[in-house]
Amino acid sequence: MTYYVYVMASRSKTLYVGVTNDLERRVMEHKSGASTFTERYNISRLVYYEESAGSLNAIEREKQLKGWLRSKKVALIESANPEWEDLSENWFSDRADPSLHSG
Repeated sequence: MTYYVYVMASRSKTLYVGVTNDLERRVMEHKSGASTFTERYNISRLVYYEESAGSLNAIEREKQLKGWLRSKKVALIESANPEWEDLSENWFSDRADPSLHSG
C-alpha cells in the first residue's frame, strides 16, 4: 500500500506535516475543517507531498520532517513548488457540481 507524507500550509505559510494512506481523503478533511490544528490556523493548501512504500517508512519520514527547522522545510517545499501553489486545487472541483456526475 502507498503512503504519503505531505505538507499543508496557510496563506501566511504556517505549516502542517502529516502522513496518510489516502491523500485525497485527508486533504479534503483538512479543507473541510475536520482537523482542529489546520482549522485553527486556516491551513488548507497542499504544498508538498511524497510517496512512501510502506507505513513505517512514511511515519519515519514524517518524524524526520517534523524535526527539521522551518527553513529546511521551506527549502524542501520550494524545491518542488516554488510558488507555494495548492497542489490539490483541482482535485475536488467536480465534486462541487452535481451536474458533472453521471447517473
